[in-house]
Amino acid sequence: MKKNFTGVLIAALMAGGVAMQAEAHRAWILPSSTVLSGENPYVTFDAAVSNTIFFPDHVAMGVDAVTATAPNGETVALENASKGKYRSTFDVQLKEEGTYKIGIVSSGLRAFWKDPDGKRKMWPGRGQQANDAEFETAVPKDAKDLRVTQSSRRIETFVTAGAPTNDVLKPKGVGLELVPVTHPNDLYAGEAANFKLLIDGEPAQGAEVVLIPGGSRYRDSQDEIKAKADAKGLFNVTWPAAGQYFMEAEYEDEKAKAPATVRRGSYSATFEVLPL
Repeated sequence: MKKNFTGVLIAALMAGGVAMQAEAHRAWILPSSTVLSGENPYVTFDAAVSNTIFFPDHVAMGVDAVTATAPNGETVALENASKGKYRSTFDVQLKEEGTYKIGIVSSGLRAFWKDPDGKRKMWPGRGQQANDAEFETAVPKDAKDLRVTQSSRRIETFVTAGAPTNDVLKPKGVGLELVPVTHPNDLYAGEAANFKLLIDGEPAQGAEVVLIPGGSRYRDSQDEIKAKADAKGLFNVTWPAAGQYFMEAEYEDEKAKAPATVRRGSYSATFEVLPL
């Protein structure tokens, strides 16, 4: 995994412009339950950026950028949103049966160069969100050692009321996206699950994937499960045990659109694996 990309665009994820400060920090959204029944059930979500998976110990994630999408594609309001020191919480009512997607999407250009005195410069500034329309005026046309990257980031989780549906799982064709071949709310210990990664709608061949089971605070190791997307963007994982899992994937190539020369995508998600 390319560690220098872990914090790209993280400012969009946290209120107050708090920037990622260490490679070990990971952003996650954790649902209280992923498979529900009954009339109009609620799910409570924790959202944080932490050193330890699913253990809030660094900074709360801002929820202003979080979007909850219903099975019919409409946006669902977040209820009872609250931000603490180390985590934020919010509720989502599942009024419609089917699968919901809850997440954050951000993208934009980033530029690095040296000024005439040899000092390193960057745009946007640390802790700021990029506005691509400002690139032409923000970055000198004669910038020395200019490097421009097109970056995208997604953080997602999925919950289902009643029977699972697939409409919210359809890709948008922008950035690094996960297309579940196995439904993300139909995961069971000991069984294999299949997924596909796309970059701007095309197979993200060679994308590196890491999955980490929750509870690492109480283990001596991360117990990482590693995979790599094949030529079709496909990879699979056999879940060793029931529980919550954190997944992250990264991709990079040189097929960026001008003015960028490098294209980078980051994706992370939370899955619940149930016992058979």
